[in-house]
Formats: sequence, C-alpha cells, structure tokens
Amino acid sequence: MKNIALSSTHEALGAKMVPFAGYNMPVQYEGVNVEHETVRNAVGVFDVSHMGEFLIEGPNALDLIQKVTSNDASKLSPGKAQYSCFPNDDGGIVDDLIVYMIKEEQYLLVVNASNIEKDWNWIKSKNDVGAEMRDLSDDYSLLAIQGPKAVEAMQSLTSHDLSAIKFYNFVVGDFAGIENVIISATGYTGSGGFEIYCKNSEVKQVWDKVLEAGADYGIKPIGLAARDTLRLEMGYCLYGNDIDDTTSPLEAGLGWITKFTKKFTNSEALEDQKRRGVDKKLIAFKLDERGIPRQGYDIVDGNGSKIGTVTSGTMSPSLGIGIGLGYVPTVFAKIDSKINIQVRKKAIPATVVKLPFYKG
Repeated sequence: MKNIALSSTHEALGAKMVPFAGYNMPVQYEGVNVEHETVRNAVGVFDVSHMGEFLIEGPNALDLIQKVTSNDASKLSPGKAQYSCFPNDDGGIVDDLIVYMIKEEQYLLVVNASNIEKDWNWIKSKNDVGAEMRDLSDDYSLLAIQGPKAVEAMQSLTSHDLSAIKFYNFVVGDFAGIENVIISATGYTGSGGFEIYCKNSEVKQVWDKVLEAGADYGIKPIGLAARDTLRLEMGYCLYGNDIDDTTSPLEAGLGWITKFTKKFTNSEALEDQKRRGVDKKLIAFKLDERGIPRQGYDIVDGNGSKIGTVTSGTMSPSLGIGIGLGYVPTVFAKIDSKINIQVRKKAIPATVVKLPFYKG
C-alpha cells in the first residue's frame, strides 16, 4: 500500500483512510453528505495525489499522443488541456485521461491511479517514434480546490487572475509561495474551481495555505466518497465502473472525444462501429420511487427480464433521489424511456434522463 505525501496530515484531521487503487486515501472526514454540500455551496479541497502524471516530450511527442489517444491533440496550444481516452486494440478503453500542452513539444498526461503501470506500459509499447517519456507520478501531488467560492477564496495565494482561467485551460506560475505550479480548471465536480499540481516536497505548504486562505469561506477537506457523488451528479464517467477494457468510447457516449480526423489505435474499427451504430449505450436514469441504485444491480424491463447492469449509482445528496448510470440495449436508451432497477427483491421503476443530473 502506497502512502501519498499528506497521509499523516489527513489522519490528524480525522479522515477515514481506505485502500484505493493501491494507495492509502482519505475517503471521508465529517461525512459524505456534509462534504458534498460544502463543495456544491462553498469550497472544499480534495487530495487526489494518487493520480498518475506522465511527461511526453521531444519532436515526436505529439505524434505519439495522436497515435494512442482518441481526441485530436493537434488542436491544443500551450495552456490548454483536453479530455481524451486510450482506445485498446479490441474496441475498449485502456483508460481515460487529460492531456495538458505545457509548451511546444512538451505534454503532461494525467491518468487514473489504478492504471498508472498499465497505461505507462501501453504508451511505451506504442512509442516507435522515439518520444521521450518520464513517469512523474511518485514525485508530484495534486490538490483539487472545488466549489463556487474557490476562485474568491484562493485569489490571495497567486498573482494570476484565477477567474480568467477558463474551463480546460491552465497556467504555470506562483501559488501559495511556490513557483512553477500548474493551476488548472479541469474539475470533476461540476461546481467550478481548479487543481494544483506541485512537488511532494511542496504540497504540505500548499495544503496549509489553502486551508488558511479558505477559512473565511467555509473551506473543508473533502474525501473520495463525496468526489464520487459529485461526479455522478454530473454524469462523468469513472474508469473501472462506467468505462473499462470492454466498453467502447461510442457506447459510453464519448463520441465527442473520438475524432476520426486522424488515425489512432483501433480507429478504423471504431469508425466502422460509428457507421453501423452501437448495440448498447450508457444511459443515465433517475428512480421514480424511493430507493438507492448501486453498482452491479440489474436493470430489468417491464417483464422482469435483465437488460443491463448499473455501473454507478447513489442517492443524490443534491436532488434527494436515486440516480445512476448503466448499459442497456440501444432500444431502451432513448430519453424518457421507462426501465426498472432491481433493488434486492423489488424492481423499482426508473426513467432514462439527459445528463447532467445536477444543473447547478
């Protein structure tokens, strides 16, 4: 079990620590609902230092990224980021990631903690163009400061105008007395804010100053459990739940990051799938009656026959109803379609809805 740089800090704050993706991580402090509401209404800080960071550099860096990712990284310019995925050779997804263009011929790839080794080996296996690769995952920490008061609460810590950093943009500069920090706006909660990438040796200073600067704005440390309910209210995919090695980006509703203006791993097969149409789709649903859908629960039709599986589900703290995602045959995927979620012995009626669940 790996420890992140601030493990002892979280323990001292009373966090419940759990093993997550091979790391000892804070899952909650005060409780999921309290932490969730803090982010929706004020500002919270997550330690997500378990995420992986790869630096891809050199004259052929873009060629390698274009080959292994589904989105078109040639559209990036320095200071811009892009959501993407690594397609595998069989129509599924190795991982989803964010690509940051730091400067010409230098990119940072941010990947999921559970897939660091797998992703590294995958990219390496495709690197026949001689791009330089460096795995920075063990040396860097990542804090996500999220919520409607995040910009106002943190402005005193940097000379950069935080309100000017648009969604999926970033700057490299000073923050909390540290130089050369990446300040990005690629949040996973739907409530605004930004992320701070810094070295492990710097993160304690950043954490302390963030909590100090945010004190008058009601800042609280937030665990991974609330991160999950926040992202689910937005309908953001979680690798290992909603997307994996067996789900195609098109089935998962990620056609918008799958650009056939270039060749990439398995692009011909995916383009053919787009032409033919998919047999199953990832849908979002709300329960029509009281109940809590959970990952792994069956989705059934009106006759009680299984038609799919819930991939993510929870009681939405913001909406007070059961919400979830899951794969069903395309015929059941239209908005307003009626389905049922098998919660123990009861089939609870549900309606297919348009994302996001939470409109803000």
